[in-house]
Parts: sequence; C-alpha cells; structure tokens
Amino acid sequence: MELLISLISGAVGGNAVGGVVKNLNLGVLGNSLAGIVGGGVGGQLLGMLGAPDLAGVAGEAAGLDIGAILGQVAAGGVGGGALMALIGVVKNTLGK
Repeated sequence: MELLISLISGAVGGNAVGGVVKNLNLGVLGNSLAGIVGGGVGGQLLGMLGAPDLAGVAGEAAGLDIGAILGQVAAGGVGGGALMALIGVVKNTLGK
C-alpha cells in the first residue's frame, strides 16, 4: 500500500514541478514517469530512514493511520518532484 501511495504522489509531484518550472517541463508523460520513479525512491528512502510503515503504525487498522499516509504522500511527492527537476536540468544542459 505504501509503495502505491508513493508512486501516485510522485507522479503528482513531478507534474506539479513541471507545471511550475516551465523550462524543466518534460511533458505530461515525461513528468509522470520521472515522478513515479522518484516517488518510489523517495518512499523507499523514507522507510530506510526508520519511518514506520503504514501497517505497523496502525496496528489493527491495517494501514489507515493518517500520519503515516501523509508521510508517504510527502516523501513520494518530494522525491518525484526532485527527480523530475534533476532530469529536466540534465536534459536542458545536454540540449545546449
């Protein structure tokens, strides 16, 4: 469940950065793909840094803890936006 949340948040984050920073925009598909990869990486890094997983925090609620979900959304969105921006910078640098 947490990976799915990270991937979706990454796609949203990648498209948000692409919409705000026009010179880094890779198009909807490029922003989404870079965001999905970045969101997956960001969510995994959050888990490796010791953030509890969704099911572990919620106990019997099986992943419905709002704090853990928001953490995954934030990590996925930031990771997706960061990777999309990095790819946009590299693309612009190589294109010159």
